[in-house]
Amino acid sequence: MTRAIMTALPLILIACSAENATGQNSAAAADKPFKTSVIADFDSPWAMTFLPDGRALVTEKAGEMILFDPRNGTKIPIAGIPAVDSAGQGALMDVVLSPTFARDKAVYFSFSEERDGVKGVALAKGAFNQASDGTTKLDGVTVLFRASPYVDGNGHYSGRIAFSPDGQYLFFTNGERQKFDPAQDPKATLGKVLRLNLDGTPAANNPLAAKGFHPAIWSYGHRNLLGIAFDKDGRLWEQEMGPKGGDEVNLIKPGLNYGWPKASNGSHYDGRDIPDHKAGDGFEAPKVWWNPVISPGGLLYYAGDMFPQWKNSLFIGGLSSQSLVRVKLDGEKAEKADQWDMGARIREVEQGPDGALWLLEDGKEGSQGRMLKLTPAAS
Repeated sequence: MTRAIMTALPLILIACSAENATGQNSAAAADKPFKTSVIADFDSPWAMTFLPDGRALVTEKAGEMILFDPRNGTKIPIAGIPAVDSAGQGALMDVVLSPTFARDKAVYFSFSEERDGVKGVALAKGAFNQASDGTTKLDGVTVLFRASPYVDGNGHYSGRIAFSPDGQYLFFTNGERQKFDPAQDPKATLGKVLRLNLDGTPAANNPLAAKGFHPAIWSYGHRNLLGIAFDKDGRLWEQEMGPKGGDEVNLIKPGLNYGWPKASNGSHYDGRDIPDHKAGDGFEAPKVWWNPVISPGGLLYYAGDMFPQWKNSLFIGGLSSQSLVRVKLDGEKAEKADQWDMGARIREVEQGPDGALWLLEDGKEGSQGRMLKLTPAAS
């Protein structure tokens, strides 16, 4: 739905296991231990986050942010979003509430944009404001940080956001934009995990600044980082798409080099080899990897009560694999646990207020762009 239509219509109503890891690829479970409910349909949704009152903010690829109420299907477009360049892998991307949302209503989001003929990913912030007539906007939207440099092309923006458990820092992923070498360039933020203050400035004492790196860099040598999440003990986990093979889950530690494009457990799309990760090569190897790929999209650390057997697990949406993937954590260790066929490209995984799992279909290549809610299967 275009912005013009949604602005003209500010209020739209809609009717609304057991471990089975085997080697580096898990077999799909024959019976899903959850039931799937279709809640709504969106136009190529990308990310979502829940408000304290149970409503959700949903981003769509073309540049819309929508306030959605799962209880009655109400959709309200949110005004104030900057222009988004959605060509290729571009989109209005992540959306996350500030740690201080209860006080300041701050919403952080990321998006791809074009400036002076080149493109990149930006981090922005605005204040959630809903009027008495239901009209909703983000006030005072400000771009806090832009990846550097902006380059040509439409791929590997990344743009995922996570706040540190103490609420003091924001971690932001910048993909290497399908340019390979910037992931190892100390001056570029491309192919990096960044640690920022809440105002978007580089955090003090980042681990590589004294070595001449861009002061925002926390870790480097990444490809297309499409999910980051903290676990209950404050460890930062990240998933990224590999090339032809080699999708990864990494435990992110400050100052480490994760190898791309010098090391990968996949190969170039044209068949050229890339050296695999191996002990002593100077690069941090992934904790889990896939070959063939799952095409990971979205990452959730599960801490809910609805599925107690899955606490301390990572959930990953599978795009080309059309799956939901679970990875079991044990301290700094990770292992594959389950992979369920969802019959559609899964872009996002989120935990609801009651501990249910919420998924967003990608809305392309056979997916409908639906919002799904997973609850325990009847016993």
